[in-house]
Amino acid sequence: MSRIGRTPIPIPAGVEVTIDGSVVRVKGPKGELTRKFHPDMSISIENGALHVSRPSDEREHKALHGLTRTLIANMVEGVTKGYSKALELVGTGYRAAKTGQTLTLTVGYSHPVVFNPPQGIEFQVPAPNQIIVSGIDKELVGQIAANIRAVRPPEPYLGKGIKYVGEHIRRKEGKTGKK
Repeated sequence: MSRIGRTPIPIPAGVEVTIDGSVVRVKGPKGELTRKFHPDMSISIENGALHVSRPSDEREHKALHGLTRTLIANMVEGVTKGYSKALELVGTGYRAAKTGQTLTLTVGYSHPVVFNPPQGIEFQVPAPNQIIVSGIDKELVGQIAANIRAVRPPEPYLGKGIKYVGEHIRRKEGKTGKK
């Protein structure tokens, strides 16, 4: 059996889980998430914990077992704690500003780049060169952070661009590097 898949998911206090066939709805203090899973996976609540089981040892079922358990665990953690990704702008004149709900990036183009957050995503700008993307859906938070990073990915020569906090950029030497 999958080590990840067979681990039970504890349901914390204040979280309500509803299972309707292959649709799981998780409601907590931060919000509500709903997701449809593969119909072969059986999801049940036993002794205050969620359990995921698979019908057979086929390769596809083994893969879906751990995936389903992890996605449900991410839903439970999202509605209790939430998720966030921090980005950093590196470069002269690169800055971010938040006006209302929209995020405006000035990153060396002739025009500012504007991001409108989708439902459930919030932008924070604690400093002009820092952005924090937060929300309850782990997948959506990661995708929005990746979309922001894709506006101006860090380049290897000077390290300028938008990068995740803690991300290491492999640097290259310039033309005069080898002699």
